Formats: sequence, C-alpha cells, structure tokens
Amino acid sequence: MKIKTINLTILLPLLALISCMGNKESADAYGNFEATEITISAQATGEITKFNLEEGDLLKAGQIIGWIDTTDLSLKKAQLLAQKQSVISKIPSLDAQIAVYQQQKTNVLRDKERIDKMYHDGAATPKQVDDIAGQVDVIDKQMKSVKTQETSVYNEASTVQKQIDQVEESIRKSIIINPTEGVVLTKYVNTGEMAVVGKGLYKMADLRVMKLKVYVSGDQIPQVKIGNEVEVLVDKDRETNRKLSGTVSWVSESAEFTPKIIQTKEERVNLVYAVKVLVKNDGTLKIGMPGEVNF
Repeated sequence: MKIKTINLTILLPLLALISCMGNKESADAYGNFEATEITISAQATGEITKFNLEEGDLLKAGQIIGWIDTTDLSLKKAQLLAQKQSVISKIPSLDAQIAVYQQQKTNVLRDKERIDKMYHDGAATPKQVDDIAGQVDVIDKQMKSVKTQETSVYNEASTVQKQIDQVEESIRKSIIINPTEGVVLTKYVNTGEMAVVGKGLYKMADLRVMKLKVYVSGDQIPQVKIGNEVEVLVDKDRETNRKLSGTVSWVSESAEFTPKIIQTKEERVNLVYAVKVLVKNDGTLKIGMPGEVNF
C-alpha cells in the first residue's frame, strides 16, 4: 500500500500538468498557405535563342527573359516592305494623269464658255454646244477612272501595311517578357528548344503576399468579416509559433463539407466555410506551409 501511495503522489501532478496542457487554448482555424500561380506561355513559334531564368529567380514586371528566333519573320517583313513600296510607286504616275486631265478640262471649259456665248449670239450651232459638253463629260469620266485606280492603289498599300503590322506584332511577341513580379516556381524549357504558341515556358507566383486558406464552422462565421485584422501563427520550431498579422480578404458565400484532410469522421461531416487571409510574406512563408488563425 505504501508503494501505491507513492506512485499516486507522483502521478497526480503529472495528471494535473497533462490536464493543463489539454486545456491550452487552440487556434480558431487551421489551413495552408497558397499563392496565385500563373503559367507564362509562348506567344510565338520558333527556336528559343535565349532564355535567362532559373527556378527560384525573382523576376520583375516587364523584365526581358529571352527571345524566340525571328529570322523568317524579318525576311517576310522585308518582302512586304518592298511590296508596299512597289505599290506606292504607282501613285505619282496616277497623280500626273489626273493633272493632265484637269488641265484638259480647264481648256475645254474655256472653249465651252466661248461656244455657249457664240450660240446665244447665233454664231454657233447646237451640235457645237453638244460636242463641247461631250468633251467635258469624257474628261470627267477619265479623271474618275484614274482616281478609282488611285483609291485602289491606296487600299492595296493599306492592306500590305496591315500585313506588316501583323508581322511586327509577331516579332514583338517573340520577345519573352515577364508580365508580373514574382518567383519562378518551375522552368519548362531551355535555350535551343522549340517554342510553340500556347506552350508553357515557366510557372511563377507572386509570393510577396500569401493567402492562408482556412475553414471555419458555422458558429465561428459571425466573427469573420472581410477586412478584419487577425492573428496568424506559423511554426517557429517544434514547440513554439511565430505571430504574424493577416487580413481577411474573402469569405465563402456557401457552406461545404469539411475537407478530407480532417482526420476524424465526426469532423469530416461538419459543414464549414472557406476563408482566405492575406499575410505579408517576410520571406519565410512557403506555398503549402501550414498556418493557424485566431479571429
């Protein structure tokens, strides 16, 4: 009996300690950090002549990453420029023809004015009046024909210019430009490989601000409002946590079943609401890292 009393005496403090540990306040919600990942795809087809990035690189918005070969596009552009120049070269000749017809019309109109005056004085016949009027009509039709040709030339030159613009746009898209600031997560191609329009070149994410996605129960949801400041806890070591500040950025409008990562069957059948908390990354937060939230 004495031995049992001693053992009980030792056991009671241990039970009290365990009880205190069990009563330690836990976080309101748990989840994992995530970021919006985007895949940067090729906008042109051809051999990648330069591709300067590695996984883990921090890229700036507008930064030139590399180039896709544009030899064929440059040759096509040169051909179109020559074609446009050939088309435009017709315009001076047409302008000269119009000027000639314009001068002829001026001369005929001067003659017509004299004949009309002579007709009124009885010194010219109706046929002379009709003939001179007919000459004016012929010149007008000739001028209209040349102007139509000139319009056609301008339209042809405009069509060729649009083709040039398309080629220049393709050349521009052959320059691989990073669209937004972020960290390279995965690199899919290397220099010398073929790029195809729509084919992924690399995947990146902006890690400056991370999203902690957690799930809260129905009785917790009244505490959660968009814009609220919350306390975020992340592992510092095996036994302690680091505290960070976060802001609720999104709350699900509808309930869903607890995610499968919850282990017990009782918890899995509960309805919960998804919540996203924005947390400024101090450089230690990683995609997939677990976190806790206190509202």
